[in-house]
Amino acid sequence: MPDGTSPRRLKTVDTTVEIMRSLEELDGAGVTELADHLDISKAAVYNHLATLRENRLVVQEGTTYKLSLRFLALGEYVKHQSDLYNAGKEETDKLADETGEFAHLMAEEYGRGIHIYKGEGEKAVGKDYHTLNLEKPDYMHYTSTGKAVLAYLPESRVSEIVAEHGLPARTENTITTEERLFEELAEIRDRGYATNDEEEIKGLRAVGAPVRDNEGDVLGAISVSAPVSRMKDEAFRQAIPEKVKRAANVIELNIETSNIE
Repeated sequence: MPDGTSPRRLKTVDTTVEIMRSLEELDGAGVTELADHLDISKAAVYNHLATLRENRLVVQEGTTYKLSLRFLALGEYVKHQSDLYNAGKEETDKLADETGEFAHLMAEEYGRGIHIYKGEGEKAVGKDYHTLNLEKPDYMHYTSTGKAVLAYLPESRVSEIVAEHGLPARTENTITTEERLFEELAEIRDRGYATNDEEEIKGLRAVGAPVRDNEGDVLGAISVSAPVSRMKDEAFRQAIPEKVKRAANVIELNIETSNIE
């Protein structure tokens, strides 16, 4: 393909993807509902659904179509191809057990955070919310894992992510300007860990540390989150960061040694 040209997008594939995303968003839907939601004809929706069903990617229950369990199998395949998941799952569980809270393992893809694993400690709260995080990409500017990753991406890449996804506010503490974000990313690089101080949810704090390869490129991040009442200043600034950074270091070593032939 000549330089400076982009591949031609196929409208039919775009429509198929939009239908699958809509089935996720609507938690299943019928032909008419999808046609109205996407502003396309019912005949077009039906033809796309028929193709998806033929390929076992959707199932039909009465007049309602839903994504099939094939996506679960595909997700498991993708997850197990991840060095970060394979090297980090056990350490994430250990971190959750050690702190008694939720621990998360996250990677960046297309400018959003993808939670690829969570460990649950005996005192962990907010299970439904943390489970939902595994199902949807997250903004990166208000999570500790997201900021830990952003801090080690090139500044030009961070600016691209901000331009594409914005800096929407979740609480009054959320960073909403690019200038303030870059200031915080510099602070994260200085101390080696990131914090989420009620920036995502009021009453919730989190500490995240980057996982990097031997060349310094960031692969993802690991974090612990807890209610403010259980992650007070000393723990938030010292004890928890040390535990999280230690877990990140072990994951880095696991990845490095797994690649030695």
